[in-house]
Amino acid sequence: MAIRHRLVRGAPQDVWAVLADGTRYGEWVVGPSSSRRKDGHWPEVGSSLEYTVLLGPLELTGRTVVRICRPSEQLELEALSGWLGSARIAFELRPWGEDTLVIVDEHPLRGPGGLLHNAALDALLQLRHRSMLGRLAEAVESHGARKSEEG
Repeated sequence: MAIRHRLVRGAPQDVWAVLADGTRYGEWVVGPSSSRRKDGHWPEVGSSLEYTVLLGPLELTGRTVVRICRPSEQLELEALSGWLGSARIAFELRPWGEDTLVIVDEHPLRGPGGLLHNAALDALLQLRHRSMLGRLAEAVESHGARKSEEG
């Protein structure tokens, strides 16, 4: 399993506002070049986003489905990537004073990723998570800065 955490300057509700906005998915998730609503009302359980990943000349389409949703506390997703299989991506939000400790836990569930899961894959996921949590923090913190400038 690849577990990583980051302290984000903002309350859990501020972090949740970014996670719960399906239109901002591409702003903080590392990988997709674009995303769009597929089914339901994000982030209700069962709702999904469709995304596109560009790998050189290849264009791959996948879908991310909400499996568990506890507003301002927990969001668990299943990323379905066709023949590549699927992965569980869980976000836990813990209040930490005025800030939020964001913990992301990802591991493959099905397909080649699940069969070939090893420490090297976890190391790659750690790099992806570092970038993703940085982008999430930037999205939350820049919005908070804009709010304080307006107020």
